[in-house]
Formats: sequence, structure tokens, C-alpha cells
Amino acid sequence: MNFVRKESLIGIFVFCCLAAFQVEARGLPDFTDIVAKHAPAVVRIEIEQRAQDGGGMRQLPEGIPEGLRRFFEGGGGGPQPRARQSLGSGFFISNDGYVVTNNHVVENAENIIVRMSDRREFSAEVIGTDPRSDLALLKVDGDNLPVLQLGKPDVIRVGEWVLAMGSPFGLDYSVSAGIVSAKGRSLPTENNENYVPFIQTDVAINPGNSGGPLFNLDGEVVGVNSQIYTRSGGSIGLSFAIPVSVVRNVVAQLKSAGEVTRGWLGVSIQDVDINLAESFGLDKPRGALIAAVQSEGPAAEAGLQAGDIIVQFNGSEILRSADLPHVVGLTVPGTQVDMYIVRDKRRQKISIEVGSLNSDATPTLALGGEASSGGRLGLVVEEMEETSQSQWGISGGVVVREVLPDSPSAEAGLRNGDVITLINNTPIVSVEAYQRAVENLPSGTSVPLRVLRRGAPIFIPVRIPEGG
Repeated sequence: MNFVRKESLIGIFVFCCLAAFQVEARGLPDFTDIVAKHAPAVVRIEIEQRAQDGGGMRQLPEGIPEGLRRFFEGGGGGPQPRARQSLGSGFFISNDGYVVTNNHVVENAENIIVRMSDRREFSAEVIGTDPRSDLALLKVDGDNLPVLQLGKPDVIRVGEWVLAMGSPFGLDYSVSAGIVSAKGRSLPTENNENYVPFIQTDVAINPGNSGGPLFNLDGEVVGVNSQIYTRSGGSIGLSFAIPVSVVRNVVAQLKSAGEVTRGWLGVSIQDVDINLAESFGLDKPRGALIAAVQSEGPAAEAGLQAGDIIVQFNGSEILRSADLPHVVGLTVPGTQVDMYIVRDKRRQKISIEVGSLNSDATPTLALGGEASSGGRLGLVVEEMEETSQSQWGISGGVVVREVLPDSPSAEAGLRNGDVITLINNTPIVSVEAYQRAVENLPSGTSVPLRVLRRGAPIFIPVRIPEGG
């Protein structure tokens, strides 16, 4: 009988491990061709802004070399207003000089310089900006410039490799790679607007990368790097890019009109959690719950009502409330589309002509009138004055003056100052109507209450206890 020596077994094991490692290494992407081919079309954007006062320097992360710190903060000092420099990234989308970048890169800019990797420099003009998507379109005087190709919308997949290129902290034309961590991320703005389904990646993005391209392995631009989530000022692996579907739409409008118009329904919406799903008769949480319908808006003209749940819009499934602004915003105003809603626990089809986005002011609240207390919900309520009803755009409603401890309303999270306008699809126009609606609520079930809270309409599910 032949025996294999121990040393031979070890050698075979090591050989197999090395072979496996080489196979694994061959499976990793090689970005060198992408960088060599497309880096010339990526630009550094230098901005000179006028500071509001002499003490308004930006807070910068620790550990930045002094030379870079001086560049970011600008020279000089003292109490007088002074010019301030900042930088970002961008890329050419046409050989005659159109450049895409972020709105926040060029916002309030007095002078904009576009610098290429071959050290050519151009003075840039702002063609148009769109704060809602954080995109801007610039133009320089040039010809035969290198360009990048925008990829096809909605083909990027979670888990695929992507490459970012830009000038983080002023380190020109740096590249970093990672994978797509998620799609359709909602990051509401300061005005609570949400029109960008961001691509989340773990690519190392830092200040200065803003406006630079995010490539797929085919060398196509699939996004524009826009934001990072950080507590230190540097990358912690949570980076967000504007998807190419939004980029194509916004850039085309900025180029043709200098501004962007979006689809608009005229509704306020909220997400559907498990309790609301039960109270509205859904088998699981899904859709966008309409909390308010603006008078004379497209939704009102189409017959939509508060309490309707939009589950499909123009062929796109609405799984969460954040999905709706994404698809509506990309719809051309004036387009007639079909949508599906759930009303009174039944699915219905509604046709609607999409309007153009507008903004509205939030009214103030005044109280007064007849009062009622306690009851099955554990609320002390009071009628609203007619002047307040007119300001809020409602006819009726009762104001919560007190939430009794350990009551169904306390458990549901109702607050003092909430205005109740609907209980289980019953309009609440007075304290008397409130009392009748509460008395008729079935025990042992969850029912939806529509309230106005600080001017924002929301639905809150309240569970009526057995025997209550």
C-alpha cells in the first residue's frame, strides 16, 4: 500500500488555496480601462462665493492638511465680508461644453472655473439649477471636448460594482470603488420634499466629490454623487447618488428651458404601517395614504379623497409613500395617467391629468367653541372657529384639548392641538358629529382618525378595546 507523505499533503493544500485565490482575484473588476478612457471628461469645479460676513467659515473635519484647509476656508480674515472659495466636481455631457454638477456646488457662486485633467481651464456660465434634485447645468466655451455617456435608466442592480471619480478635499481626479448598497432611498429635503430616489453605495465619497460621476463597469454614468451620511465630515460608507433617470429628465429641461417642471397631484401623503393597514382593510402595509387633497388641484378634480390609498401610479407599483413623489415628479405635466387606489377596502381605477408642481403656505390655528370630553377615545375636544376652518381649508373639525392618560388615544399617540377631521371615513364637522361617530365605532377593531398636526394632515390608527 502506498502512503502520501505529510509534506506532500501540505503542498497540495497550499497549491489549491493559491489556485482558489487566483480564481477569486480574476473575478474582481479591473477599473483601469474605465479610468484611462473617461477621466478626461471629469472636471474639477472651483467656486468663488461672497460670504455674508467675515466670521462665516465652514466647519471642516479634523486632520485636513493646513494647505487644503486654507484653500477650503479661503484666505484673509477679519470682520469684513470677503470672497470664499469652495470646490466640487462635474463632467462633460456634450463636446460643445455642457457640464453636469450639483446645485449645492454652484449655489450663490459669483465666479465658476472648470478645470480639466490636462490643465485647461474655462470660465463657466450657469444654464439652470434645480434645488429639488440638487442638479445644475453649466456651459463653457469649447469644442471637441471629451464626454461621458449617460447609462440607461433603471438597469442598475443592488450588489453591482460602481466607480466614483472626483476631487475629494481638493485631491484632483481621485477614484474610489464599491458596490450599490440600495436603490430608491428617500432623503427628504429641508422643505420635506422628496423627488429623488437616491442610489446608496459604500463608495468612499468625501467633500469635493459632489457633482462627480458614478460609473458602472461599462463606463456609463449611472448617477451623480450628491450626499454622504457622516458624523465626522468624511466617508463612513454611506454615500448617495442621483440616479440617471432623474439626471436625464432634469438636464433635458434645464438645457431647453433653464428650469424644471414636475408632475403634481395636489395631495399630502403618509406611509402605511401595520396598524393603518389593518384599519383600512389591507392584507399588508403598502401604498401611499392620502391625508389631504388640495382644493382645485388635479387630485380633487379626479375625485380622490382623504383616506384613499394609492397602490399603483401609471403602471408603477407604490409600495411605500416615498415611491409616489418619485414617479409623479418624472411625469410630464398635462399627461393623462391611470392609477389604482384602495377606497372603502376595495380596489378602484381612477384616471387623472397630472398637474404642474406649486407651493402652498401653511395656515395658523385658532381655537374656540363648544367642548366635549372623555368618551371611548379618551379625548377632550373643542370645536374650531369658522375663521380657523377657512384658513385651514376645512369645513368643521374638532381640536384635541386634552388626551386622557392610559386611553386608546394616548396609546395611539394623539396630541393636544391635533385637529380631528375624519373618523373611520365619517367627516367630523362638529363636536356633535364627533360624539356620534365615536359612539358607533365597533369594539375590538382598529379605526383610522385623520388629524391635522401643525398644519400637516396624517392618519393615526386607534384601537377600540373589547367592550369599550
